[in-house]
Amino acid sequence: MYRKIMVPVDLGHVERLGKALKTAADLARHYDVPLIYVGVGAATPGSLAHNPQEFERKMNAFADEQSKTYDIAQATSIACISHDPSVDLDATLLKAVEDTGADLVVMASHVPGLAEHLFASNAGYVAMHAKASVFVVR
Repeated sequence: MYRKIMVPVDLGHVERLGKALKTAADLARHYDVPLIYVGVGAATPGSLAHNPQEFERKMNAFADEQSKTYDIAQATSIACISHDPSVDLDATLLKAVEDTGADLVVMASHVPGLAEHLFASNAGYVAMHAKASVFVVR
């Protein structure tokens, strides 16, 4: 049914992603398809990494860890570098969906509040604009 699953990951908030990560892993095992973890980072030094190469290494280590934790045969990662991830996140994730060829995106969200009535959440934006199916996990 699905050929490739993409999971956006914020390494700064991994503790909030557990349900989405488990859901994505379960689906990848069920359909026996590759799982691609996508992180968006900055080219400048930040709290997650000092440079894009370090961010890429951390994303690769995260994919390896997830592969072992959830017994996923085909788990990889992509580190997308943005000039300003807080502004470019939605567009960067949509480009990653196309670049990876993912036909399913499993994405964590949060319980909507007042702000989401005025501005769409990242998961909501991706769900509205991606050509792939999007499974938003709360």
